[in-house]
Amino acid sequence: MSAERLLERFTRLCEIASPSRDERSVADAVSTELSAAGIEVAEDDSGERTGSNSGNLVARVGGASERWVSLFSHLDTVPHDGPIEVELHDGVFKSRGDTILGADNKAAVAVLIELGIQAAERGSPVGLELVFTTVEEEGLIGARHFDPSSLRAPFGYALDLAEPIGRVVTAAPTYNRVTADFEGVEAHSGIRPEDGRSAIRAAAAAVGRMELGRLDEETTANAGTIRGGTATNIVAGHCRLVCEARSLSDEGAARATQMLVDACTAAATDTGCDVDIDVEEVFRSYRIPRGSAALAIARDALGGTGHQVQEISTGGGSDANALVANGYECVLLANGTEANHTPQESVRASNLAAMLEVCEAIASGVASAPDPDGSGG
Repeated sequence: MSAERLLERFTRLCEIASPSRDERSVADAVSTELSAAGIEVAEDDSGERTGSNSGNLVARVGGASERWVSLFSHLDTVPHDGPIEVELHDGVFKSRGDTILGADNKAAVAVLIELGIQAAERGSPVGLELVFTTVEEEGLIGARHFDPSSLRAPFGYALDLAEPIGRVVTAAPTYNRVTADFEGVEAHSGIRPEDGRSAIRAAAAAVGRMELGRLDEETTANAGTIRGGTATNIVAGHCRLVCEARSLSDEGAARATQMLVDACTAAATDTGCDVDIDVEEVFRSYRIPRGSAALAIARDALGGTGHQVQEISTGGGSDANALVANGYECVLLANGTEANHTPQESVRASNLAAMLEVCEAIASGVASAPDPDGSGG
């Protein structure tokens, strides 16, 4: 491995701005570097549907056997103000300014590029399909519009969890977004307030009726944003309330979602307002079966590279949710990043090297795994 090449690439990629739907520059950088190494790179037409100026990328490197494995990372970041400047201090990458670092998910992007280049330079035991998606940060939209039937690999791994390396997600939630638009009647608040019906009051009453936070060990609910009104001297005629419900079970998500909807409906009735409610399933829950071959290979690869394996459930979503919903098995792995989406975001340089080693071990594990019929690899 060229450690210097990997670390330089990570820095360079982080400093290329790529907020969701504006991934073109980083997609071009990824394609250019892989193509220069003689690696085939294809871009799909998902940008027409996701609103991004880039499609999802798939890079392929053949291996010594006919087997393939896929690995996923996403190109976009959350929005940030000002340019990202990366600094490396005491072996830890951080942002020099008051911005995100972009390790979510460019740590994985840098690792997968290095994996592909090394495979092109000296071979790989199996074929590699390296998938770089768009608009992950706004509801996994790129992965939702990716066609997994185009892949040769029967399963894959997403490197997109801000936890210590060794953690493997075996269950992730359904996430429903509830948007309630309350419509009241505007009136002058100092002259004829009795003629008005406040949409803000209706939204506040809805929040007051909601059970929020952790509802049970699998389910959470939250009122995230509330926006309305036009001036302090006008009874608010409109207010939008956006909430969410998450659960590791579809039934739990349905119950929590209905609770949010019922609270909004009752509050509108009580305050004499109208309400228009939209429920959107952003992503769907999944559980990795205990007998999953992909999970067994991940366990062996992590343990064999010296990491303590811990199978966990998560309250967050990743491209794995979208891929599983589309019928493709994908296991979410921690990548050793920390404090993602904040100015405190960081990753140790050693964790980049460690994740590359894990990916190499996964490829070896796929090569040596028994065939589904019970024969050797």
